[in-house]
Amino acid sequence: MFGFFSRRKTRVEKAREAFFKGDLETHKKLHSPDEIGKEPWHKTEQGKYIGQAVYGASDGIVTTFAAISGVAGANLSPKVALIVGLANLFADGISMAIGDYLSEKSEKDYLAAERERERWEVEHMPEAEKHEIREIYKRKGLSGEKLDKLVDAITSDKDLWVETMLHEELGLFEDDSSPLKSALVTFFAFIIAGFMPLIAYVFASQWNFLANNQFLISCIITGITLFAVGALRQIVTGVKWFIGGFEMLMIGGLSATVAYLIGWILKAVFNIVV
Repeated sequence: MFGFFSRRKTRVEKAREAFFKGDLETHKKLHSPDEIGKEPWHKTEQGKYIGQAVYGASDGIVTTFAAISGVAGANLSPKVALIVGLANLFADGISMAIGDYLSEKSEKDYLAAERERERWEVEHMPEAEKHEIREIYKRKGLSGEKLDKLVDAITSDKDLWVETMLHEELGLFEDDSSPLKSALVTFFAFIIAGFMPLIAYVFASQWNFLANNQFLISCIITGITLFAVGALRQIVTGVKWFIGGFEMLMIGGLSATVAYLIGWILKAVFNIVV
């Protein structure tokens, strides 16, 4: 998972960082013609999937730890915690990856269908579509000769015309990420991070200290991992790393506490013995 984060910052990321630090000189330099021309206008192959990696990892660790917390709250056997944790980990990981794949693919299919429709309208109803372009930019404040020149420039190229309609009329933008790669990143990030709460249970037979303190050690490992994953969210959200870390720690802790209490209540009510 962490290979996805070992990359150079983009110009936009550096500019965002300089803006929040109040570093005006660096911000200006990053907006010079030379700096703007250096960088391609698309995400890097690694950068495309950072969001999926971070959020997959977040969901993985929270859901797995919540599952074993419920078992611990019910005071069930550690073997039950291991079984429930692993079953939850892989079932939810696969479910989340499939959901990610279908969501991304559906968006791409929808975009392709809308692009085809707009192209047909441009070819068969050019005057109406040209009028729509005019209205779009008229509402943005353009008028007179400037508006006429812009409309003529856009409608002189069918591809540009269609893409402009997609962006400005429908609010749709092309994303060149792969649904399959996105799903795989989500799955592996979910599995790797979600495995952290189970380490003490998996290796309990190798060390008596682990066997005697499985849930406590799981809590410690999970807390560290939650904070780390939360801190990494700043790559996607821009929030300060320590704020992101504490937010994720609080969310994971709340989920685990609720699961633990439910397990404890069910144990008390039904007197479950395993």
